[in-house]
Amino acid sequence: MTIDTGHAAAAHLQDPSEYARPGARKPPAQRVLKDVLAGMSIAGLLLPEAVAYAGIANMPPQAGLVALLAGLTVYALLGRSRFAIVSSTSSSAAVLAATVNAQAGGGAAQLAYAAALVAATGFLFALAGFARLGGMSDFVAKPVLRGFAFGLAFTIVVKQLPSILGVSSHYGDVPRMAFDLARQALAWNVHSVALGGAALAILFALGRRARIPATLVVIVLGIGAGYFIDWHRWGIAVVGAIDVRDVHVGLPAFARTQWVQTAELAFALMLILYAESYGSIRSFALKHGDEMSANRDLVALGGANVVSGLLQGMPVGAGYSATSANEAAGAQTRWAGLVAAIVVGLIVAFLRPELARIPEPVLAAIVIYAVSHSLHPDAFRPYWVWRRDRLTAIAALAGVLVLGVLHGLLVAIGVSLLLTLRDFSEPMVSVLGRLRDSHDFVDLSTHADARPVDSIMILRPEAPLFFANADRVLSEVRKLIAAQASTPATVMLSLEETPDVDGTAIEALRIFAAELRAHGQRLLLVRLKPRVLEVLSRAADETLPRDALHELSVDECVQSVLAP
Repeated sequence: MTIDTGHAAAAHLQDPSEYARPGARKPPAQRVLKDVLAGMSIAGLLLPEAVAYAGIANMPPQAGLVALLAGLTVYALLGRSRFAIVSSTSSSAAVLAATVNAQAGGGAAQLAYAAALVAATGFLFALAGFARLGGMSDFVAKPVLRGFAFGLAFTIVVKQLPSILGVSSHYGDVPRMAFDLARQALAWNVHSVALGGAALAILFALGRRARIPATLVVIVLGIGAGYFIDWHRWGIAVVGAIDVRDVHVGLPAFARTQWVQTAELAFALMLILYAESYGSIRSFALKHGDEMSANRDLVALGGANVVSGLLQGMPVGAGYSATSANEAAGAQTRWAGLVAAIVVGLIVAFLRPELARIPEPVLAAIVIYAVSHSLHPDAFRPYWVWRRDRLTAIAALAGVLVLGVLHGLLVAIGVSLLLTLRDFSEPMVSVLGRLRDSHDFVDLSTHADARPVDSIMILRPEAPLFFANADRVLSEVRKLIAAQASTPATVMLSLEETPDVDGTAIEALRIFAAELRAHGQRLLLVRLKPRVLEVLSRAADETLPRDALHELSVDECVQSVLAP
């Protein structure tokens, strides 16, 4: 699942038939030529977006350029995906702005804190890679990411409107800012609105044609018009000087407590970046039949963010739109990203005065166009069709809009975890019986042709036993036993849904076994996973002896009990 610009939902809801088997690779010379052409093509897309995303993060333009160069270069050297383009993204820029604004007042303090946060994020990435935690993005549920992506895109659009409307707002939250901008309708700058509207019209018109770099066209037109039009005379701001002399290597001298706090916030930023990056990388690897190495990519993303932080740049990740553009441009290997870095470096070295002429309404239009793909309600349609996770997706969306980017995401993750724990803690227990004359045991309530076994009551908890549900599940088991017309001599619990057991579950099982023993009944635990069998064997005692623990099937254990 991706968060950044584009196709956030489409990236994971595509028709599986589009994932083709790997085709024949092109000759080396042809691959090199295609990489060079692809790198030159995407450089025109990435450079204006880097400057625009720096504006989202309230950072100077050079911070976006540094991040772009660091991401492209380091990932080309260390990464695995041949299509991934690692650069600053709209989502990471918005999170950086929300985090830094809450922790630092502005100016040099803000830049220092941002550098520390980006470097800490890179360190956590690298640490996760070396610890082989490549699957950690699964801790953020897809509905949370989709709700977050939609809310984030809407937030970014609203916060770009002041640049297009030519007015300002001192409100930071989306609802009040939108109301404040509407209230100032009579003060909107007509020239700025016209320029931003024209840029958006061109972007959406050309954006439908894959081979035309719409953002580059708009930037060139904006710069070219600046030679004939005095933007300041019309009340339109421009990017201004890009001073690369401010770029230096180093991190702020924070106290230990400040670094600890920074690391806590960096963990949230790392989850966001990895979720969108892994979604992009995985989508294109499946599509082309390429191999993946999640842990290697974690290290590569870590290195890119550490370098960016050391140079006072922004956080970087593999956004879907840039990666998709790289694939569409014909990239064959990771070296296309390195070519793009060289082209961007040459432009920064020799064309900075021209970049300084870019009107801010044009940059705002580029940002709005970039995130517009995420503003599609179809992203939520599957959850309404499936009748699953609707509350989680809406909580993520509402959280971002009401509480802000960072707190909204954390609240949404918390809601998803609480709902998951609630579902797991529900005491759902099935009573099993033999299906006709077969060896299969199924739920008696859903199979009319299943029959219980005399003197044996077989029950199956429908969720893993753990600390949050063990007592409740066994209480439900007690109720089902008490409701039987005759008291069963043997109670058999099928724990096939439980991959492991914690201390709370072990204690609850031992107490339950002791209760049954006091009433002259026997408890058997069957279909135990190897890990569960090993743990319960160590915990075995006279109430729950070792011979009551079985990894065998329900049928085999029933036959063993009934054998003379």
